[in-house]
Amino acid sequence: MADPQNDRDTELVEEGDIFFFYRPRVEEEDPKGRGDIQRFGMVLRPHGGEKVRLMIVGRKRLPEAEEHERHWGFVDEIADSAKDIEEDLRGGTYETKTRGQRTVPAARPAGEGVYAITLEDGQMHLSYELELPERRGDVQKELRILPQASYVLSVKNPEKGSPVYAGLREQDQPDYPDTLQEEFRGRRFDREDVELLDYEGAEFLLVGARTDPEKAYGVDLEAEHEEYKDADAIRRLHMVKSRHPVKPLFEGRWD
Repeated sequence: MADPQNDRDTELVEEGDIFFFYRPRVEEEDPKGRGDIQRFGMVLRPHGGEKVRLMIVGRKRLPEAEEHERHWGFVDEIADSAKDIEEDLRGGTYETKTRGQRTVPAARPAGEGVYAITLEDGQMHLSYELELPERRGDVQKELRILPQASYVLSVKNPEKGSPVYAGLREQDQPDYPDTLQEEFRGRRFDREDVELLDYEGAEFLLVGARTDPEKAYGVDLEAEHEEYKDADAIRRLHMVKSRHPVKPLFEGRWD
């Protein structure tokens, strides 16, 4: 699709449901801010697709869109269904030699909506619009989850290595089939092929781009306001309040 208001060449690559979440630190059942959380990320559920992606975003928040901030991230899990993703976002316990039993709190939903991945002059952009919460609260403000935003999205070439103390270990990076590895054409990043995100360990770079993707790119995200019984995080991710505190999603409040 093309934006009639400018000369940008826009191609819709993928669209679907997006869910933002955070997991508190070990033994932290009452987080009060970003310093109390261990991980922040998002789940992409493409419409009509068979794979669901759980993606971790560095610095435990989204990049500042208007400042074109850059954040590194990686694909933590590829699953056949949203239900499989939810099982890994539940809480649990584990034993340690020095501290005994430790508790890992369940992940909390922090936002849900719709997304689109488009090619803008040959560069992937991830755009989204929130459906919940209806009003941003402290959680969304601190995690920089805007009502809608767009980010330049690039996938890292695992054969190009990483700086010291940065990125995933070599054994955790994806082993792409030759046909996909060739998409990099020797470059450090690929800008065009969303299929590269369908592998666990795929590393990506998010760069803040716009706060008005619908106006900028002519993409109709078609977000709808929802209530508890209709919330996709509840229905499709099965993040029911008996396992996942939902105040961050509906009220924008830390637990």
